Amino acid sequence: MPAKGRYFLNEGEEGPDQDALYEKYQLTSQHGPLLLTLLLVAATACVALIIIAFSQGDPSRHQAILGMAFLALAVFATLSVLMYVECLLRRWLRALALLTWACLVALGYVLVFDAWTKAACAWEQVPFFLFIVFVVYTLLPFSMRGAVAVGAVSTASHLLVLGSLMGGFTTPSVQVGLQLLANAVIFLCGNLTGAFHKHQMQDASRDLFTYTVKCIQIRRKLRIEKRQQENLLLSVLPAHISMGMKLAIIERLKEHGDRRCMPDNNFHSLYVKRHQNVSILYADIVGFTQLASDCSPKELVVVLNELFGKFDQIAKANECMRIKILGDCYYCVSGLPVSLPTHARNCVKMGLDMCQAIKQVREATGVDINMRVGIHSGNVLCGVIGLRKWQYDVWSHDVSLANRMEAAGVPGRVHITEATLKHLDKAYEVEDGHGQQRDPYLKEMNIRTYLVIDPRSQQPPPPSQHLPRPKGDAALKMRASVRMTRYLESWGAARPFAHLNHRESVSSGETPVPNGRRPKSVPPRHRRTPDRSMSPKGRSEDDSYDDEMLSAIEGLSSTRPCCSKSDDFYTFGSIFLEKGFEREYRLAPIPRARHDFACASLIFVCILLVHVLLMPRTAALGVSFGLVACVLGLVLGLCFATKFSRCCPARGTLCTISERVETQPLLRLTLAVLTIGSLLTVAIINLPLMPFQVPELPVGNETGLPAASSKTRALCEPLPYYTCSCVLGFIACSVFLRMSLEPKVVLLTVALVAYLVLFNLSPCWQWDCCGQGLGNLTEPNGTTSGTPSCSWKDLKTMTNFYLVLFYITLLTLSRQIDYYCRLDCLWKKKFKKEHEEFETMENVNRLLLENVLPAHVAAHFIGDKLNEDWYHQSYDCVCVMFASVPDFKVFYTECDVNKEGLECLRLLNEIIADFDELLLKPKFSGVEKIKTIGSTYMAAAGLSVASGHENQELERQHAHIGVMVEFSIALMSKLDGINRHSFNSFRLRVGINHGPVIAGVIGARKPQYDIWGNTVNVASRMESTGELGKIQVTEETCTILQNLGYSCECRGLINVKGKGELRTYFVCTDTAKFQGLGLN
Repeated sequence: MPAKGRYFLNEGEEGPDQDALYEKYQLTSQHGPLLLTLLLVAATACVALIIIAFSQGDPSRHQAILGMAFLALAVFATLSVLMYVECLLRRWLRALALLTWACLVALGYVLVFDAWTKAACAWEQVPFFLFIVFVVYTLLPFSMRGAVAVGAVSTASHLLVLGSLMGGFTTPSVQVGLQLLANAVIFLCGNLTGAFHKHQMQDASRDLFTYTVKCIQIRRKLRIEKRQQENLLLSVLPAHISMGMKLAIIERLKEHGDRRCMPDNNFHSLYVKRHQNVSILYADIVGFTQLASDCSPKELVVVLNELFGKFDQIAKANECMRIKILGDCYYCVSGLPVSLPTHARNCVKMGLDMCQAIKQVREATGVDINMRVGIHSGNVLCGVIGLRKWQYDVWSHDVSLANRMEAAGVPGRVHITEATLKHLDKAYEVEDGHGQQRDPYLKEMNIRTYLVIDPRSQQPPPPSQHLPRPKGDAALKMRASVRMTRYLESWGAARPFAHLNHRESVSSGETPVPNGRRPKSVPPRHRRTPDRSMSPKGRSEDDSYDDEMLSAIEGLSSTRPCCSKSDDFYTFGSIFLEKGFEREYRLAPIPRARHDFACASLIFVCILLVHVLLMPRTAALGVSFGLVACVLGLVLGLCFATKFSRCCPARGTLCTISERVETQPLLRLTLAVLTIGSLLTVAIINLPLMPFQVPELPVGNETGLPAASSKTRALCEPLPYYTCSCVLGFIACSVFLRMSLEPKVVLLTVALVAYLVLFNLSPCWQWDCCGQGLGNLTEPNGTTSGTPSCSWKDLKTMTNFYLVLFYITLLTLSRQIDYYCRLDCLWKKKFKKEHEEFETMENVNRLLLENVLPAHVAAHFIGDKLNEDWYHQSYDCVCVMFASVPDFKVFYTECDVNKEGLECLRLLNEIIADFDELLLKPKFSGVEKIKTIGSTYMAAAGLSVASGHENQELERQHAHIGVMVEFSIALMSKLDGINRHSFNSFRLRVGINHGPVIAGVIGARKPQYDIWGNTVNVASRMESTGELGKIQVTEETCTILQNLGYSCECRGLINVKGKGELRTYFVCTDTAKFQGLGLN
């Protein structure tokens, strides 16, 4: 149906803001190919006319028609060549169409006036002008309004000219009036059928263009999603590991219907590799804990992101890879994934640059912070373990030693081992570091350490480039955190997930479709104007989009030679290479197929009117048309029974069949063949039954006397209208646009052969007499010639010409429409397939992001809105848990038997993976894994509590603390199961604390979700000072657990680093298994 506010005549009109891509699409895929086809057909017709003229003897008698035919042939040949010049075609398409139409009309009128005599005929060139009217709608690139106007002009001009000539050369009679009325009926039928055909083609064209654009957009979105996936994965994992994990995720999504869950026994592959000769750097910000306690949530996130963003820039400049951020601890490795001979110098240079950056911050803000750096060189195992919250990590004894080097370091200095010093090749001066005096492990292992002397310390300081340090009252009034935040914001570090926030979303992208026909799901595409603020990358994206659209539009051209190579079709013909798809295409439903039968019935009515007006009203005529009327009435009743059922509520077999007309191809094809066959038959069936009588010619009259002329004319005048009826029967075949090409070819070919046989093998005297009666001429001396003056009034020749002309035209048109419909089906299939791939990629993207962030935090970055703000959130009551396997440090060894520790990590991977699987249980849906640190598992509960629930009853407000205890017990149970299968005796040590925390996302190159606060630090101390197989909690947490029904055992006062003496408790896990069940 036309869109609201638009009508049939202006449907598909191009507005002033019509998109250039749609214009290109119409030009390439529809207007250009169809016009080229018409030019070829018209040129063939001109050649045929020239041959006919020369075959009649003296060509000088037909100078006008020969001149016009040669002129039209030259014009059509020239236009055919110009069709391949796109710039001319785009600019002068309408002019070329009008010129083609004008040549056809001129040729028609030359045929009308050539050798015109007083023996005028009302049927003169009616089939040729019907051909002009039909191609105006089907082959010429006019809009609907333009086609109606040109068709009306063609029709009206012929009726007026023939009417004037008949009035001027013959005596007015009823028969002449009936013939002119029959001409009007024939032209009306041609106009209505052509308009229906054009309307159907416009709808199909819009649908195909829409699907094409959607398909291109999905492709582009698919590329963008893949690029986002890669960016996201690479922001967490190195490329050499991320691709394997990505493929594993896609395979898992294809195998399992649940795209959001991670099934058991899946993804336990170990993505860990060993690398030798690398340098590991650990850096800790001294004094940051005190600064963080004074920061608001946003200030803390900004400070951390700016500091670590700066460190990431330094790492990139020095060819180092950041591994992880642990609170205010930053560690990286040089020599991964590609080995670098300068790995030690890279790490030392980075350490010195980090110390220099912190020094600048301290001098600019007056905040007492410093940087302590430790470096060691050796071998590492690097990769990812676990199923959720993937973080690239490194493991080895050398990594542990580097961590010790940082702890035993000196603020503001770079602390290195002797192994690192050997790789420096005297690039830096060093001094003794005395690390053994500050760390017992270094002393036990007899590790000699050194402090690197910064070459810049021996040079005069450069002019200050940073913000001036506040002095006087300003320094006293401004908090240290505010000074720090303001200064660090001037560094301008990139924000986390910036590549997702500034995605090249094609959902905003613009499907260029005709005005008034835009799908609701596709927003309008406005004509782009140059944007100087747009990045070159943005402009290249638009250019690539246009290039891809133009390439796809070129592929939609229906002028593809039937013998050209294609990935989708056989070399000869338009049959899909994939047999299953060919069958799917032929069985596909055809919407609005019943309208084709209604249009065919209209053609039948027009044929009936012509016969009623002009043919002898015999019994055979009534029987034949009566039978066909009954057949068509039955077919229409079957097609529109569902429409009639609105008036008649009763539904039966008829309605069921009616509903299947559009969905059942065999039923639809049967009805279509029955309808077309009936029309083709009724158009000619009465010709052999016409009551022809041989006119009695006077003796001695060898040329035919005028006395017999009037009688012969009366008998033979209906003959040309049989030709028109047969042509209308041909046209009826074309209204079934989605009908397969093969049945059309068979029907048209059989009909053409039958028509030619009937017209040519009829008794010769009938045609000769008609030629004498209708085509006799008056010679200059006043005598009458009984031989037709030219072939234009030779019914036999011209009937053959018209039938073959329409046969060729409809055959080529049907072939192009069939190819066009197949393209439509092909693009819909491609769209469906690529849409499924896009959905898979979206799920992978979301899964990847949610494996980096909690779901509610991921929504902040991947929602419909482009949220570019910092993510930070403060919570009043979050339960934090640290669970470690201390025995794993003893279990971990590096030798040839366990592949230098790789097999040990394989077991740790199984432990962490089993822990991660517990998070999938509904009971623990509120538990969020934060990270793993070696063999320590960190999780938190209460981070997804919606705002506004702070005033709920106390027991429900603290329920997540009980859930965390249950989760800890479940971890212990999982570890026991692993012990039974691996013959180990690992035991879990758990520490839990609750209280306020700050959550946020930091890091641009490798965004990481983390939580900070005193609650986190105390929970970590509860684990490190705990006992194997027990859950240690603070006194405040114990009180809440007891209110929830748990039993706790007092351990007493213990010394906690940084907190002094704290009274702690052990949760009684046996009773917890029974008393904490009510928390579900």
